[in-house]
Amino acid sequence: MLRFLAYLTLVAVAAGGASLIVTRPQTIPDSAIAGIEADLARGEQAFHAAGCASCHAAKGAEGEARLILAGGATFETPAGTFVAPNISQHPEAGIGEWSRAEIVTAILAGTSPGGAHYYPAFPYGSYAKAELADIVSLAAFLETLPEDPTPSAPHDLGFPFNIRVGIGLWKSIAVSNDWVIDTRGDETLARGRYLVEALGHCGECHTPRTATQGLDSTRWLAGAPNPSGRGTIPNITPGALDWTVDDIVAYLTTGFTPDFDVVGGSMTSVVQNLALLPEADVRAIAAYFKAVPPVE
Repeated sequence: MLRFLAYLTLVAVAAGGASLIVTRPQTIPDSAIAGIEADLARGEQAFHAAGCASCHAAKGAEGEARLILAGGATFETPAGTFVAPNISQHPEAGIGEWSRAEIVTAILAGTSPGGAHYYPAFPYGSYAKAELADIVSLAAFLETLPEDPTPSAPHDLGFPFNIRVGIGLWKSIAVSNDWVIDTRGDETLARGRYLVEALGHCGECHTPRTATQGLDSTRWLAGAPNPSGRGTIPNITPGALDWTVDDIVAYLTTGFTPDFDVVGGSMTSVVQNLALLPEADVRAIAAYFKAVPPVE
């Protein structure tokens, strides 16, 4: 019996050790980005495509004010309220003292400079598919933006969501680098897929969640409950949205629907971001929306 108990203890310790290895925070080393030359123009496009200003600029900010990334936007969820942090270049309140590799690690791996998992309210699960050169360029662009001394506010989360230890396990289960649709060599669709599934992280809001809170790729972009509990986020697959490519492009760049309604809510900021992308990119996004499997 003692031998059996010792065996069980050994198995438990081994399983626990393996779990810690699998779920430990991942990092991007300096050596992985050492040979990548940052392109500020590319970084600025990634900034707009990724919607950084939507969460980290002041609510209602316009023009140059959208480049002051003091944070403060709040996101109500069943787990509690998440607050976007200051990611300006301020050395204490923001990320001014972070290395470029630390910024890239935060975006692609959801790991802080201190080695902690970020909550997935930060959509690193989608950003993980982004090209390393885009994120290095984005980090370089962030380094050119202004400082702001506003301290980051803490999240307001109840137990057990205020304990981060389980996030590593969630990452190993719910985060995937697999693409949702096959673009079959079509360059326009491939670009649209990249912008929608990776940088634009559209699925984070428009796709329902599985039991483990990963994105349900079988109902991709089919709409989902609003995390705040108020209303729903719409189905934007061809099964529900009958707009043409031109209609979608017009909506994403001007905010006007084919029925002359006007964009509202959080999509207002999305339109502000996408309007700053090259028209070819917005058309690629529209083509992608028309190509995803329809969900009624």
